[in-house]
Amino acid sequence: MQNVPSVDLTNCDREPIHIPGSIQPHGCLLACDPGISSIRLYSANAPEMLGAEGPMDGLWIADLLGEDVIHDIRNAVAAAPEASRPAVIAHLQLPTGQHFDVAVHRQKQGAILEFEPSFRRTQPLQLAREMIGRVKDINDIDLLITSSAKLVRTVLGYDRVMVYRFEEDGSGKVASEARRHDLESFLGQYFPATDIPRQARILYMQNPIRVISDARGLRVDLLPQAEERAAPLDLSFAHLRSVSPIHCEYLRNMGVSASMSISIIVDGKLWGLIACHHYAPKTLTMSERIAAEMFGEFFSLHLLALKQKRKLDISNEARRSLDRFLQAASHRSDLDDILTAALPEFQTLFACDGVGLLMNGRWTAIGSTLPLGAEEDFTRFITEAADGRIWSTKALSEDYPPAEAFFEDVSGVMAVPLSHLPRDYIFFFRKERLQTLNWAGNPDKSYETGPLGDRLTPRKSFALWKETVQRQAAPWRDSDFEIAEAIRSATVEIVLRHNELMQEERSKSDVRQRMLNEELNHRVKNILAVIKSLVAAPSQDELPIQDYIGSLRGRIHALSHAHDQLTRGGGGGTLKDLLQAELLPYRAGRSVIEVNGPSVTLDARAHAVAALVIHEMCTNAAKYGALSRDGGALAIYWEETGDGDCRLHWRESGGPTIGPIGRKGFGSALIERSIPYDLGGTSRVDYRPEGLDAEFRLPGRFLSWEAETVSEEPNPHVEAEVADHPTSIAGIPVLLVEDQVLIAMDAEMMLADAGIDDVVTASSSSDALNRLKSFAPAIAILDINLGSDTSVPVALELIRRGIPFVFATGYDDRSSVPEELLSVPVVRKPYDADALVKALSDRLAAQVPAE
Repeated sequence: MQNVPSVDLTNCDREPIHIPGSIQPHGCLLACDPGISSIRLYSANAPEMLGAEGPMDGLWIADLLGEDVIHDIRNAVAAAPEASRPAVIAHLQLPTGQHFDVAVHRQKQGAILEFEPSFRRTQPLQLAREMIGRVKDINDIDLLITSSAKLVRTVLGYDRVMVYRFEEDGSGKVASEARRHDLESFLGQYFPATDIPRQARILYMQNPIRVISDARGLRVDLLPQAEERAAPLDLSFAHLRSVSPIHCEYLRNMGVSASMSISIIVDGKLWGLIACHHYAPKTLTMSERIAAEMFGEFFSLHLLALKQKRKLDISNEARRSLDRFLQAASHRSDLDDILTAALPEFQTLFACDGVGLLMNGRWTAIGSTLPLGAEEDFTRFITEAADGRIWSTKALSEDYPPAEAFFEDVSGVMAVPLSHLPRDYIFFFRKERLQTLNWAGNPDKSYETGPLGDRLTPRKSFALWKETVQRQAAPWRDSDFEIAEAIRSATVEIVLRHNELMQEERSKSDVRQRMLNEELNHRVKNILAVIKSLVAAPSQDELPIQDYIGSLRGRIHALSHAHDQLTRGGGGGTLKDLLQAELLPYRAGRSVIEVNGPSVTLDARAHAVAALVIHEMCTNAAKYGALSRDGGALAIYWEETGDGDCRLHWRESGGPTIGPIGRKGFGSALIERSIPYDLGGTSRVDYRPEGLDAEFRLPGRFLSWEAETVSEEPNPHVEAEVADHPTSIAGIPVLLVEDQVLIAMDAEMMLADAGIDDVVTASSSSDALNRLKSFAPAIAILDINLGSDTSVPVALELIRRGIPFVFATGYDDRSSVPEELLSVPVVRKPYDADALVKALSDRLAAQVPAE
């Protein structure tokens, strides 16, 4: 490991950042032959980290890692052969007893294996599901951007998280920010395009997540160096790829010690980044990175869907205006008069300051437009520049120098041709919009001369630097071009229709108008279809789970009820509750649904697998089976076998007749293979003409059977009955002790809705006790289990102070509660707002002495 010296560069774009010949030190790397048999190159820290002695080049990888590990790695590579989507194996145990998170991807020269020490097994899909669940219902672009920055900072723990949006000229603007309270704000500031060179943007497209654990620029060389120099290893898709020394210097100049970026790719283009900064070295685990990458892909899809929806809304409004125009035009024969009369209507379609019409050599304008006499020369320029297409600019004086004389009145232009011959146009004009841009430091980079010659140096100052932008109008948006195209289509059709009026009767012109309306409706339907495909995001057949992310959003939404009991990651749930949650949306119909069986609890692994299978079965039944029509019947029952397994029967009847089954898709494969593959059970699915008949067997090692009992004793886990006169809790101070940040955020929002804004949150008993030194709550909510800790010490301190409290738990027992505290009320998690408020109100009422 060594510090990298300064690099002699005259342009950031020349730096070979994809072949640095080294990696970051928080992991190690092996480059193997195509068959993953022998080692070609390795990082200098690999022998020590993987427990080898001496040089590793030429070493058989099976001798180093063992046959079982190599078998797992080869299987993973076979499931994800694309370099841009590496195979991932979490918490893999090596023969040395150490655990590593391993990422593998292929290249033409062979395979690259990246090893990072793994200290705990985490669930990236669960974390990603919880993050996605926070933003999936947001329908406003600005709110999505703002909420996502706060969410990423809360979940991943960085000191600063920014959503960084690229402008047309390549510069970037900080669109939202969540930061540590003592840090200066970058919100609304611009960063020059040179801060992210072109080749770095290409890598952001190829590899959507980039983590820099330590901006000091420590690097670990690839060995043997002679072979690496002769044929440099392409690390474009390697997470451990070392960092450009210029970029490290840039981060250090900002005071940043670690960073992470998540690419926001919209419609195949790099829209921006979710940029995370930390002011001390920080390394994310592989599972956290996977969750962040999945969130980034969902964010990109959701952002595109909202942009398409906004575009659709604008297009619909434009269509309505054009319909009014077409209706008025159908009763008139003078095309010039039609378009002249429609100019005020056209002006409402755009955010513009003026509209001009050039028709048959006659110029008509309203609002702020060209000065009198300038239209002829301007039109000649547009005819040459536009070449029969829609043309636009936000800085006319840069493209057309004579506009320097009137830039204040006209700086932005949208030119829309009205015929196939380049002679007739509608022009939309925008005035100059003076802007003061707040740059994060002077955007101009400087050169320094040193021992290595002239070198391009990153900016050392990020103090606010203001620039006044002149001779520019507001830029034209994608929706403006959509409207311009709709205007062009409508007016071209009008021109054609009026030409036909000279030879045909008006009845034929009415047909042309209907055809135009149908074409406009067709375009709207196409946009709706695009939005629908984005929202639904159906999975493709025969893809591994790593490529299932595109369809994950819809499945996560459908499975949210089924997975409530898995919020903490360690619990399970009953089979009956799972079935009831999945079947709930279909009980409103006229189908007959029967669910019967003894009480059985599935552990976390079996619960997750069963949830996916049952979700697919319910979806298929609603689409094609018994739940798709009135009168259908679905019977689900289960029983315990002699060896403790659970045999689940699924029988449908009264639905459509089932014909021959063709090629099976991903959902059918998931139903038939998940339980055998993941749990070692069995699955049988028969597509009978009278209805589907299926049987699943869940192994007993994942189950807990319970005897059915009836008790008249009150359930200690439910809230007490409502008091005759409930006590108001609005405005009281509350202490919330909860170790799961997302659950704590839920509870805070519920309390805020009840009028409680003074909430102090603690994640551990020691943190809570420290908070009590300066905070006096009226009541407290204590999560019983806090990871490796409990809230019992806090409860005892509250009793000593005479402060009431309630316990909260997502578990079914109170084994961690001392006997003397068993009388304290318990609120079940996940929280229900009414139940939580009621529990606090009842608890406060119980503390008030009787008069």
